[in-house]
Amino acid sequence: MGTTRGKLPLSVITITLCGLAFVLLLYTERISFSSSTVFGLNKSCARRNAAKKSSADDRKEDTGALSYAADDRFEFDPEECSLVHGKWIFNRTIKPLYSDRTCPYLDKQVSCVKNGRLDSDYRHWEWQPDDCMLPRFDPKTALRKIQGKRMMFVGDSLQRGQWQSFVCLVESVIPEGQKSMKRGRLHTVFKAKEYNATIEFYWAPFLVESNSDVHIIADPKKRILKVDSVAKHAKHWIGVDILVFNTYVWWMSGLKIKSLWGSFENGEEGYEELDAAVSYTIALKTWANWVDSNVNPNRTRVFFTTMSPTHQRSADWGNEKGIKCFNETRPVKKKGHWGTGSDKRIMSVVAGVVKRMKVPVTLINITQLSEYRIDAHSSIYTESGGKLLTEEEKADPLHYADCIHWCLPGVPDTWNQILYAHLL
Repeated sequence: MGTTRGKLPLSVITITLCGLAFVLLLYTERISFSSSTVFGLNKSCARRNAAKKSSADDRKEDTGALSYAADDRFEFDPEECSLVHGKWIFNRTIKPLYSDRTCPYLDKQVSCVKNGRLDSDYRHWEWQPDDCMLPRFDPKTALRKIQGKRMMFVGDSLQRGQWQSFVCLVESVIPEGQKSMKRGRLHTVFKAKEYNATIEFYWAPFLVESNSDVHIIADPKKRILKVDSVAKHAKHWIGVDILVFNTYVWWMSGLKIKSLWGSFENGEEGYEELDAAVSYTIALKTWANWVDSNVNPNRTRVFFTTMSPTHQRSADWGNEKGIKCFNETRPVKKKGHWGTGSDKRIMSVVAGVVKRMKVPVTLINITQLSEYRIDAHSSIYTESGGKLLTEEEKADPLHYADCIHWCLPGVPDTWNQILYAHLL
């Protein structure tokens, strides 16, 4: 049958709409980093037409009772799946692969159950991207992927938490006598002898050198960063097969950053006080130049974990009478929630620097999904100054609740699930 005069064929309309959608995507990505999919491209129009979203009725709110027969999300594809957009689904049937009682490698700082936390719901939330399905973390498959290789997490205490999470996710399937841990002040190495693999952590909270790397200076006003040098740290990264970097929270003191070019030998002379975002940009470019000059992308894969949000201000999520993250037991439900503990300028810096690098860097964008998880911090179930909080300190969450670090098992396991998906 012929088409009716004056009406365009359906195929032409479809192509036109897809073209308009593509132009709109480019425009919105240009004007707003926070709403773009820099770290994971959306599905193409053709794919969207081929796989329509299942209805909200297929998912029971908060219960995780998902109708998989009706779920038409596609398998994880790093080129097409945006992990930024999704929601946390409560799923009691999903049990962590370890606990702070079964994994011997966790610090007291993140061992919330051992430290007295009684509620457990925070361990059963599952990140569900809108577009695709993340593969379950399989310890033996993960170990096979790093067999014969060195894997190193580099960064601050939040990166150390991600490293401990990865170690604990795999260590239970390694026989006794086939695994070991050698701890150092800056460099710690877990060996999986059966797989001839290491999972390492290197302490470099700013990535670049500072006077607070070895002997930590508690007062941010006295810290000085050598923003043009990474060599002392980077010599330990040479020859590593999988590098996972981060740096964020140490930059967020609210103060100007004392930034130094050249040597520390001149003491405090010669530094400039720069805005945090400016100093961060210079430092990240120094790191990027080292990666581009020293990493062989045919041998080494490079990842960068984006900023881990802090939850220090309960008014951010509408709890005006709350005390930071203290006593929070459920994630924020508001779609796209963004609090004052995440700096969009820093996200833009990371995206801009990485985009211009010669060596491919895979960004593990954990910021938005972690923003919702006000319930999963170590809060008062932690330590301070190397000692567990006393009962008196626990009764003063305003001063002692830790709303920066995360309980383990917990949110960093999801970060590693995303890393695992990329390794596959």
